[in-house]
Amino acid sequence: EVQLVESGGGLVPPGGSLKLSCVISGAALSGSSMNWARQAPGKGLEWLAGMYSNGESLVADSVKGRFTATRDNAKNTVYLQMNSLKPEDTAVYYCAGFDARGQGTQVTVSS
Repeated sequence: EVQLVESGGGLVPPGGSLKLSCVISGAALSGSSMNWARQAPGKGLEWLAGMYSNGESLVADSVKGRFTATRDNAKNTVYLQMNSLKPEDTAVYYCAGFDARGQGTQVTVSS
């Protein structure tokens, strides 16, 4: 059974940064694709970034230039570096892959 566990969320003031982690167990990250998404209160799931098996990565226009998705195959972990955070970035953030999704980590951007 594949399990994805996110961490690194929290409360951060506008303009701050956070780095989220997603540890994968039960499957090998190497050669696989993973995605990050978020769900803000009262809104649907929003795709943020994808890291693909061919080594390419994509970031949604809504966060391009502020968010960066990376992976460490040796640690079976993917990351989402978030800079210049805004109040509208407040959401539960998820990693997804292997037909599974983590439980999410809450990010709150507020002064």
